[in-house]
Amino acid sequence: MPTTRRQFLRHMSVAALGTLAAHARWVEAGALSRGVGYGSLRAVHDARGVPVLALPPGFTLSTFSRIGESFEGGHVPRNLDGMAAFARAGGGVRLIRNHEVRNKPGVTAGAVPGTGYDSLSGGGCTVLDLDASGRLERQFVGLAGTHVNCAGGIAWQQRAWLSCEETTDGPKQGYGRKHGYVFAVPAHLDRTVTPAPLVAMGRFKHEAACADANGVVYLTEDAGGARGSGFYRFLPSDRADLAQGGRLQMLRAGEAFLDARQRRTVGVGLVCDWVDIPDPDPDLEAGKPSCFEQGRAAGATQFNRLEGLWLGQDGKTVYFTSTSGGDAKGPDVNADGFVQGYGQVWRYVPTAAEHGVLTLHFESSGGSVLDSPDNLCVTPQGGLLLCEDDASPKDADRHPLSGFDNVNRLVGLGADGAPFVFAVNLLNDSELAGACFSPDGRTLFVNVFGDGTPGSGMTCAITGPWQSGPL
Repeated sequence: MPTTRRQFLRHMSVAALGTLAAHARWVEAGALSRGVGYGSLRAVHDARGVPVLALPPGFTLSTFSRIGESFEGGHVPRNLDGMAAFARAGGGVRLIRNHEVRNKPGVTAGAVPGTGYDSLSGGGCTVLDLDASGRLERQFVGLAGTHVNCAGGIAWQQRAWLSCEETTDGPKQGYGRKHGYVFAVPAHLDRTVTPAPLVAMGRFKHEAACADANGVVYLTEDAGGARGSGFYRFLPSDRADLAQGGRLQMLRAGEAFLDARQRRTVGVGLVCDWVDIPDPDPDLEAGKPSCFEQGRAAGATQFNRLEGLWLGQDGKTVYFTSTSGGDAKGPDVNADGFVQGYGQVWRYVPTAAEHGVLTLHFESSGGSVLDSPDNLCVTPQGGLLLCEDDASPKDADRHPLSGFDNVNRLVGLGADGAPFVFAVNLLNDSELAGACFSPDGRTLFVNVFGDGTPGSGMTCAITGPWQSGPL
């Protein structure tokens, strides 16, 4: 007989609860101070002599695949976002990179070349092949005709990149097909894929996705606005083939109808279960309940703008960010009067088939500490690296090395839970996105999102003394 939620709560061991409490005290204490990191930052120039990032001593930088440059099939598209790195046969690295293009229907300026899924949409992915020395050998279109491809994640069982559409636009908004889906881009592709939406993974404003060691896919929703966003998982019918369908569920943490946007305590674990989403592909144009509304009606948890998501080194723990969650009150207010915070980092650990524990891993106390965490990745030494997308334009946070009022940074969290600044965007005030490490752990790749103009966005490769610090 399946274990009920009440039985699970009753039988959760005292030892497990004690471990959670000890971890809570450890993380909470560590979060009160700034992390050591890798030392003071200084401007670092790429091979062109352009100061792109501020980095710690000993770290070097190269840049490539800049917006507007010619490449196989056209020009490098705008809006460089989520990304993952895969090992290439014979050495080298393959990067699969999203482009969060939000063009109006049929507008091709800065779009991903090709028609693909919807000829009126301009989003998709590009594929970048680097040789063993880090030289860019080839770049081409992997996915085209999708819309607002924000982040995604790695499907370990399929060795694929899951590219997520952060929109539910469709024919009602002038596009050729419905959007709001996840698309799989095989890691071994050698030409543009024929796109097929993974409809069973839900139609909502997807942000990121990742598959654990058992093939369970976790997904974040970045809906914004007053109603909040959900944290989902997808249980595939065939874990070797996600296209065969499965069950979509939404997390229910602690008591039913929990609002996790504020008034949460770092380090305190909440026992969770999951509720089914009966209609994962709702007819939104006809007014059918959204995936979030279906889950919320069953008592699922409400978050504020869930974005980055990454699998822990144990193959089962997942970390995800709430860009606007938290008690520290930023300057922005939602339509319902809800005051947005500066950001949260959550940790979910499955403990049984239908249960798990959700813990607030870190919460920002202000814009100077961490402002609007978006993409994140788990580092080779088990730390976290958070990409800021400064969504608080009224707070005018600055950095001594940057001339921009609202700076965007890479912020690290080490084992002590204390934040430190690893990198600062010196080129412009656009977000940093798509942070990921090469399979050998020696190179960090990250995108400068750009403002759409030629050269304003690019991919960066960072190398240096990683072992001397927590990342």
